[in-house]
Order: sequence, then structure tokens, then C-alpha cells
Amino acid sequence: MKSLYRKYRPLKLSEVVGQEQVTTLLSNSLEQGKISHAYLFVGPRGCGKTSVARILAHEVNGFEYAVEDNYVDIIEIDGASNRGIDNIRELREKALIAPTSGKYKIYIIDEVHMLTKEAFNALLKILEEPPKHIIFIMATTDAYKVPVTITSRAQIYTFKLANPKIMFDFLKKIAEKEKIKISDEALKIIAKRGGGSFRDSLSLLDQISTLSNSEITKDLVISAMGLAQDEKIDELLIAYSSSNVVKITTLLKDILSSGVKPETLVEELILKIISDPKPVFLPLLAKLPEVKAPFAEAKLLVSLAENCSAKTPVLEQKSEPKRKESLPSVIKEIHENIINFDWESFIEKVRRANEAVYSQLIKTKYKIFRDELHLYPQKKIERSILMRDNNKKILIEAGNGIKIIIHEDFELSENIKNDEVLAKISDIMGGEVIKDGGGDPFEK
Repeated sequence: MKSLYRKYRPLKLSEVVGQEQVTTLLSNSLEQGKISHAYLFVGPRGCGKTSVARILAHEVNGFEYAVEDNYVDIIEIDGASNRGIDNIRELREKALIAPTSGKYKIYIIDEVHMLTKEAFNALLKILEEPPKHIIFIMATTDAYKVPVTITSRAQIYTFKLANPKIMFDFLKKIAEKEKIKISDEALKIIAKRGGGSFRDSLSLLDQISTLSNSEITKDLVISAMGLAQDEKIDELLIAYSSSNVVKITTLLKDILSSGVKPETLVEELILKIISDPKPVFLPLLAKLPEVKAPFAEAKLLVSLAENCSAKTPVLEQKSEPKRKESLPSVIKEIHENIINFDWESFIEKVRRANEAVYSQLIKTKYKIFRDELHLYPQKKIERSILMRDNNKKILIEAGNGIKIIIHEDFELSENIKNDEVLAKISDIMGGEVIKDGGGDPFEK
């Protein structure tokens, strides 16, 4: 049986969904007979670049398009596996031969950014003076890797991922045609998890369609895909924003015990934050991509809990001993005001106060650890500038109360960072640090 993605692949520009900014322009150029010798389609994976390239290739030549057809004048090349200069030289030699049945010989080069520098130079030679019967349609997910000498000789079309509403409507129509009984809430989850990619979303619908002969519900989809309930995600973020470590620990235990993988939970948290970005979640968003094996569960716990300790408005030099006594109430009140510390806002405040200090600060590595901002200057002169009394005052004021520690030896930073991570994991987990990296951090 043909997959849904292949079955519902568009065969005409008018059938392409969600890329009107591309299809309208291409349709107009075809109607006016304004054909370019080189096109560059740019956009994320799964958004329709290759499908539109095939449609354009067929419509330019007036060919009927079927997914399985094989016209000798339409040649598809995978840039990842045909990336060398010899491959492009061979292409160039064959391109000089006139088309067999169509007006144009059309080369579709997918992932064109994978070509080597020498291969691009060889391609450039034919793009500079292309034969009248040649059209190149190139597709890439990484336009910045394509040399400007190539992009400047091509018409560039930018593809976008579909927004959730467009994707939901599209999936609903497919589900109705395929007689798949599925609730709107379940379809919304698939549309969200597909990330705007038609290919990925249809593949998910294909997979989910076999779950039940009766209606496929939201809970069934969540269970089958190993996802966390939206309510649990919301509770987790609320606990994070209110610095409730106990609640965070309890929620994580419940979610992970239900079979949700830490990496899956991280992905859901990121998607949730991106869909409604708020300053309080930006530090967490910066940390979540670091969550991976080994110790994925522990790293996730640390990412959520590390900003939940009190903040201290003191600039500490490396030689100053750390005090372990409990914080006074006045400090705890300050903690509530600076829980949303943001590095970009911090350095912008420094820039407005003193350009010279800012110029040194942006070259400095940093680490936010609990209530502390650790700075790791790479040169003695940088540390010397940051440690001057007037400059320390600028940092304190810009930090809005966060404790700032300026380290003397940057090379020690990695060891310090590792020690900090282990210390955080140990503190949060009752003094125990998991060593095997494969278990549940909440397991007794």
C-alpha cells in the first residue's frame, strides 16, 4: 500500500498547500513564458521543495506528471552522494546534449549545498553561459553554504514550514478521504509534532491511523507516541517559574515513570516555550538542548532546578571563600527580583554604561550556576579590566543583584563546570550522584 505522503504528493502547482509565496510567482512566470535557467529553492526539510521542483520540471516541458513517471529529460541528482568535481564534470558534458522529447533538459539537484568547492566551480562554468535547452532547479536546507557566485545566477524562492492551522486543515481533509476516525484534539497533536513539515505530519498520521478501528483519541495518540500530557508540561513550567524544586521533582518522577523519555520531554518543553516565549523561560530554553545521554534524566532535573536557588548581590573574587550559612531574608527577597536573569539584557546594560567594559565582556565565556554568574576571561588583560573597581560596579548594577564571580584561569573553566554540574546533581538528588548513566534518577 502506498504511504499517505506519496499518495497525496501534489502533482500541480495549484495543489501545493501553504507555499503560495512560491507557487503564485512560478505560475505567473510560466503563464508569461518567463523561464529562468537556474532556480534555487530554499527552506526546511519536508516543506515541499523537491515536490515543487518536480512539478515545475514537468510543467515547463508540458509533461503529464505522475509520481512514478520517468522522463529522460528530467534528471534528479542527490547532491550529498554526487558532490565531487567528477560528478559535475560528467553532468556538464551530458547537459550539452539536446533534450530527447521536451523543450528543456532539466536537472534537479537536491541538497546542493553538499557539493564540494571544486564541484561548485565546475557548476558555475555552465551557469555562466548555459545552453538554451538547460534548466537547473537546485534545492537546499542551508542556503548560506551555497556560494554567492551560484546564488547570484539563480532565481531564489523561499519555502516555509506550514503553520499549525494550515497543517490541521490539511490533515483533517486527508483523514476524511482515508476514512480515518480521529478526534480534532488528536489531529492537533500530530500537526504540532510534525513541526510544519507535510512529509513528517503525513507520516505520523499514517502511523497513528492503525491504532484503533474506532475513534483515535488525544490520549491514545499521547500514549502511542510516548508524549507527556499538556497539563503536565504546563505544571512543570509553572513550577519552574515559581522556583518550586519539590514540585519539579515530583512532576518529573510522574512523567518519566509513565514511559516518557527525557529527550522527548525536552523536545515538548522547547516546543511549548517557543510557542509562547516569555522572559522567565529563556534561561531554561538555553539549557534544554544540553540534555542528552549519559545522565539525561539528571541533566533535565538540573536544567529545571538550577535557577531555583536564591540569588546574591555580591561580586565575588576567586580567592574569596564561599559561605555556606543560610541566606538572610533580605537576600531571599532579592532572589525573586532577579530570577529572570538574561545574559543579553545584562551585556546590553553594560554596553550602555561603558563601551570598553562591554567590548571585553562579549569576548568572555560565561556560565550561569544557581545564583551565580561565572565569568571566564581568556586573557589576563581582560580579567584586569573587568576587575577594576569602577568596572566591577558597572557589572553589579547591570546584573541586578546576581552574584558575579570572575575567574583567574579560563583553562580551568571546563573542570569547574563539570564540578558544578556534579555538585548540582548531587545537591538536588540528596547527595547521591548516579554513576551508571542508564537508570531512573528518582529510583530508590
